Amino acid sequence: MKVGSLHPIVVQSMTNTDTADVDATVAQARALHQAGSELVRVTVNNEEAARAVPEIVARVSVPVIGDFHYNGHLLLTKHPQCAAALAKYRINPGNVGARRRDENFRAIIEVALANGKPVRIGVNWGSLDQQLLTELMDENARRPEPHDSGEVMIEALVQSAMRSAELAEECGLPHDRIILSAKVSRVRDLVDVYRRLAGLSDYPLHLGLTEAGMGAKGVVASTAGLAILLQEGIGDTIRVSLTPPPGGDRTEEVQVAQQILQSLGLRSFTPQVSACPGCGRTTSTFFQEMAEQIQTHLKERMPVWRERYPGVETLRVAVMGCVVNGPGESKHADIGISLPGTFEEPKAPVYVDGRLKLTLKGGTLVADFLKILEEYVAARYGQGVTERVPAAAASPTLREPRSARKRR
Repeated sequence: MKVGSLHPIVVQSMTNTDTADVDATVAQARALHQAGSELVRVTVNNEEAARAVPEIVARVSVPVIGDFHYNGHLLLTKHPQCAAALAKYRINPGNVGARRRDENFRAIIEVALANGKPVRIGVNWGSLDQQLLTELMDENARRPEPHDSGEVMIEALVQSAMRSAELAEECGLPHDRIILSAKVSRVRDLVDVYRRLAGLSDYPLHLGLTEAGMGAKGVVASTAGLAILLQEGIGDTIRVSLTPPPGGDRTEEVQVAQQILQSLGLRSFTPQVSACPGCGRTTSTFFQEMAEQIQTHLKERMPVWRERYPGVETLRVAVMGCVVNGPGESKHADIGISLPGTFEEPKAPVYVDGRLKLTLKGGTLVADFLKILEEYVAARYGQGVTERVPAAAASPTLREPRSARKRR
């Protein structure tokens, strides 16, 4: 899996199992991969976890990244099979040891060199290099007009990432095997720190709002921050760090990451359904139920469609609830249906490729539309037809290098 430059923006995630529990970690890694995660990170925090890594990697078909803190230099050196099995190492410069920081950092880089592995240098404002932060705070205090502490914190994050990247290259790690990240948990700080990193180097950047939170807060905050940066051409791989409820579905973070990219037109993963929110014209819940049934149908059919019909992930479906915007939205979609609103004539026009195909009526309306949908997918994608596909969706794998991308 290649990251950066002209390659597509990569979606990744992280397991929350005990890595030493091979079966549980394999099961979750497979679930994340099945959901669409193209890289999966696991915690490697002790010898039991390090010993488990080779078996985990052997049992999954997704690249596995090792996440190291505090003792990574010891684990990677003592467990060469772990070092060889992992696709990439993640190092946090703030957590490699206060007394022998550079020495421990170099030890990890040497293992990466010996195994031909890339390294993500991932700084985090929750575990920032305190020596560097103190230096910058002292320097700031001597200024005639000191910056606020938040500004100094951002600068410390940027300097920590850049200094560590320079040290890695001094140790011999090739420039193109380094990825940078600087995680914060506030949206405005996220945008600020990554804009600065993007302006200082051409290293691939891993984006993510750390500790984004649970539910709507985590989804909205992550989307707000990532969308701004991605729209500016900043970011090469992303993770949405959601806190699942107890026993909750870990794959939600993958689905959110995919939807962010697809909503911005950067990649396509699954057919999209446009549906109106409902109003006083749609006192019946029928159109909502139909939208849900169509969404479920698409989800269930995608494993088969993906293999049989290349490009079907770009499909756009509209399910509208009344005559006001229904026909127009349906025409803009690849295939759409406009249901009758309250007091409207009980008929549902179906539009295909912008033209009225037929009008449905009666109690079999949902089944009839799903049959038309199946026929459309087979006819269009089974023959490799690509007209009406937006340029961004048709060529999701090509982007300009960051230096050439438009910034606002």
